[in-house]
Amino acid sequence: MSGGIVTWLILAVTVLVSWQAWEKPRLQERLILWPPAIDRNKEYDRLVTYGLIHADGMHLAFNMITLYSFGMLMERYFTASIGSMGYLLFYLSALVVSILPSYLRHRHDRQYASLGASGAVSAVLFSSILLDPWGLILLFFVVPVPAFIYAGLYVWYSIWMDRRGRDNVNHSAHLWGALYGMAFALVQEPALAGHFLARLLSPSFG
Repeated sequence: MSGGIVTWLILAVTVLVSWQAWEKPRLQERLILWPPAIDRNKEYDRLVTYGLIHADGMHLAFNMITLYSFGMLMERYFTASIGSMGYLLFYLSALVVSILPSYLRHRHDRQYASLGASGAVSAVLFSSILLDPWGLILLFFVVPVPAFIYAGLYVWYSIWMDRRGRDNVNHSAHLWGALYGMAFALVQEPALAGHFLARLLSPSFG
């Protein structure tokens, strides 16, 4: 598989399953990250399936637009060294890694649930920042900012909001997904660290 096929596959499956889950609440109940179901019933697949469903259309659109914008680039990059299946496993493992801290924190909390692909999408986005730190990212889809500045703001905001805990967004998954994406890319290609620093010291918006 090549030419962005894996990214298109992830997009298609996520949109289809999210839509079906809106139509069939019982499906959403089965797929959502609900810690007691994992702890008691050993439904470990929920550590991945939660990323196939979304709260609403806006939630889904935001994640899928971001994935499309950066997934094509990262699929080509990772496929060159670890193949298309390697890129797919990167995405799936990002779903697991990004949600693990939340799962462990709420392991016995029957009131807690989480859904959405944001953690894995963050992994894809942040791995791309290592390739081009001066690439422009549209903050709120409007304000263009250099990728490395966006990364700093994103991490700061995720930590701040996670500590406040006053909304229904899993900021912890965003943060851990972002860190995992960068770590995975660096382990897969250590020379990327030098590339990132060299690009950072040579500002270019071209």
